Amino acid sequence: MLLSHFFDQGWNLDPAAVAYRHGEVDWTFEEAGSLSCRIGNALHRDGFEPETKVAVLSPNDPAAWLCVIAAWRAGGTWVPLNPMSPVSDSIGFIDQFDCEVLFYHPSLSTAVDEIHAEVGDRLRFIRLEGEESEEGDGGDESAAEARPYAIPLAEWLGDVPATRPAIDVSPDTVAMISPTGGTTGRPKGVMNTHRSFGTCIAQLMLVMQYRADESVVNLAAAPMTHSAGVLTLPASARGGAVVVLKRPDPVALLESIERNAVTDLFLPPTVIYRLLKNPGLAGYDLSSLRYFLYGSAPMSTEKLRECLEVFGPVMIESFGQTEAPGSISFLRPEEHFTDGEVAEDARLLSCGRPSPLVQVEIRDEQGTAVSAGERGEICVRGDLVMKGYYRNPEATAEAVRDGWLHTGDIGFLDAQGFLTLTDRKKDMIISGGFNVYPAEVEQALWSHPAVQDCAVIGVPDATWGEAVTAVVELNEGADADVAELIAWCRDRLGPVRTPKRVDVIERLPRSVNGKVLKKDLRELYWTDRTRRI
Repeated sequence: MLLSHFFDQGWNLDPAAVAYRHGEVDWTFEEAGSLSCRIGNALHRDGFEPETKVAVLSPNDPAAWLCVIAAWRAGGTWVPLNPMSPVSDSIGFIDQFDCEVLFYHPSLSTAVDEIHAEVGDRLRFIRLEGEESEEGDGGDESAAEARPYAIPLAEWLGDVPATRPAIDVSPDTVAMISPTGGTTGRPKGVMNTHRSFGTCIAQLMLVMQYRADESVVNLAAAPMTHSAGVLTLPASARGGAVVVLKRPDPVALLESIERNAVTDLFLPPTVIYRLLKNPGLAGYDLSSLRYFLYGSAPMSTEKLRECLEVFGPVMIESFGQTEAPGSISFLRPEEHFTDGEVAEDARLLSCGRPSPLVQVEIRDEQGTAVSAGERGEICVRGDLVMKGYYRNPEATAEAVRDGWLHTGDIGFLDAQGFLTLTDRKKDMIISGGFNVYPAEVEQALWSHPAVQDCAVIGVPDATWGEAVTAVVELNEGADADVAELIAWCRDRLGPVRTPKRVDVIERLPRSVNGKVLKKDLRELYWTDRTRRI
């Protein structure tokens, strides 16, 4: 089963049905499928081999997502680029992962100019239809004149046919390389195959079950460059519609659920908290919701209880990581309750039970499986696990041993089989659903002339799940206020990785050999070791 086949299942069911809705524009399965086939055939026509790296830089837009499906049809490998990240990140990923094609939305033309100036014509630039940004060059004609290096999609396609590409693609072909920030300053590229992502989708479909006569409407509000793109495929496979929002604005989300009778969606906790704060929340009809998937960051149990009251018994928690995407375990809707009442905190703090298509063990430092209730590293085996890190066999061998992925997360399985995370072996911070690696933030702070040393950690936060927090030691006699340090980071890192809080202290705690003891710092902030608030 290839990832494009999930879309084709819906296409085969009813070609005239709505596949995507974006604003006032509907795309039928026939229209969307035909365009994806033409793009796939054009890639093949131009001689791109299997696992050619195809980057896509765009806000949420059906045409951009169809470029991803098209890349899969042609046996290509998708490299997602985040339009919210600094352009330097995109340039780095394009270089590191050997990208040959970039599909981009015109609203990001200024960023693409910077990319072209750096990488030149070794990358093919294909411009999608759409409006330029305010600082762009205006309409299509002026944009073409200003950017001769980029070819408009329609021109590039020419008269290529809309037949489904007859290309032999193995399920073990790499479908996606996901950049992870790197603790040493260089990101790793997680290689997930059609098989590993297909396993994720299959497990989602087992959790979100529908009768054959039920309508399915998925809301893609979180970035499709992140989790939301792949999470549309279960709906497409059932012949359902995907409503695409440009950004997860709370009012637009609620209006869209009501207007489109949305049945399932995914949001990170930080966006869910904004929904709950909306003063008009009670005035919306949200009765169509069947499944409300949350994950990517710790969830406040207090806020989760509020969700169960507002949205009803529809919440699903998913636990996964880039190396084993999105479905290591689920806390299903009914598991949020015990004897008809909202379950106790211990249950709500859990990540649910391991999914049926993976094996999960808790192992100690010696690699031995421990008993129920004992803490250790969460290890996972099965088709969900990545193929490895791109051109990094050493890191692959460290993460995957004897077929088992060592996740770096610490937790336990209780007597009923529920998995609970209690700590993080790795230093990664999950803030607002995005991965933030402390080393990158520390590098930015170290470059400030007043900073002697620093440590960056995640701190429990009611809005972000974890707030990026910097603890800073200044040079003797130096002076720098918090606002200045935050602005310094924002200029270099963008909004996601910028610390939400900076604390200046006289001396950072250190070991005998001078290493900063982050564990000691975390204990000052993490009074709740379950990572929930």
